Amino acid sequence: QVQLVESGGGLVQAGGSLRLSCAASGRTFSSYTMGWFRQAPGKEREFVARAWSGGSPFYADSVKGRFTISRDNAKNTVYLQMNSLKPEDTALYYCAAKARFSFSTSADTYDYWGQGTQVTVSS
Repeated sequence: QVQLVESGGGLVQAGGSLRLSCAASGRTFSSYTMGWFRQAPGKEREFVARAWSGGSPFYADSVKGRFTISRDNAKNTVYLQMNSLKPEDTALYYCAAKARFSFSTSADTYDYWGQGTQVTVSS
């Protein structure tokens, strides 16, 4: 069982930056694929970024070049650095983990979820 706790959300002006953190429990953190998703009001949850130990990070086109996912396996933590934020980035951001790697960006492939942290970008 893995427990995930996000932090770092808040209110920021357009063009600003935020760094989200996700602390994970468990002794096998390094073997998990970690992902960030977001959900805006009235919209479906969408993939943002993925980090796994076996390859390069992967990003949604909407955040590529602005967001960076990273992980510190020694601290059991994954981060999402968000730069050049836009009002359309406003959403509840979730951290997720899956034990079996797949290239799928579907939320259905992730086993564990945090409670979410709110990011609001004002124009």
